[in-house]
Amino acid sequence: MDPRLCPTWFAAVLGHRLRRLFHNPEKILGGMIAPGQFVADLGCGPGFFSIPMARLVGDNGCVVAADVQQPMLDVVHRQAVRLGLQPRIRLHLSSMEKIGIGEKVDFVLAFWMVHEVENKEAFLREVLALLKPQASFLFVEPTVHVNALEFQDTVSLARRVGFLQHSRPRIALSRAVLFKNE
Repeated sequence: MDPRLCPTWFAAVLGHRLRRLFHNPEKILGGMIAPGQFVADLGCGPGFFSIPMARLVGDNGCVVAADVQQPMLDVVHRQAVRLGLQPRIRLHLSSMEKIGIGEKVDFVLAFWMVHEVENKEAFLREVLALLKPQASFLFVEPTVHVNALEFQDTVSLARRVGFLQHSRPRIALSRAVLFKNE
């Protein structure tokens, strides 16, 4: 396994309900995702955000839960089936080099995963290409793994690639930027 990746055994911690005390998906994503939208959760892990995103998009929306590790996608699948949300979630196995989602989306979430990407410029270019006009990209990194300078370097790279910074949401234990494709 690539040492940059969060190990699959850590899925239980990432998806633990106590995490909601400081990372409430509905509160974080409220106002960014609307019913009927087609959205993507990149590096979805065990689906901590994918499952709430599926509720936010409603019956007519869809969440692409993308990860490079099949065991993480298997966890998302089991939860989606258990909660009756399987029709709203499409699982996508990405490669380390390419996200590989073919359709345009209304919103992309990359929560605590960009620091695991080797070629950030290629990744950001692919994210920008995924977005519909006026779509948003929420980029969030953990303060424990990514210092302020590293985060700012990635934000600057995103701007050079073509993203426009919209806001800096406050998210516990994190550094975050909401970008727009305008």
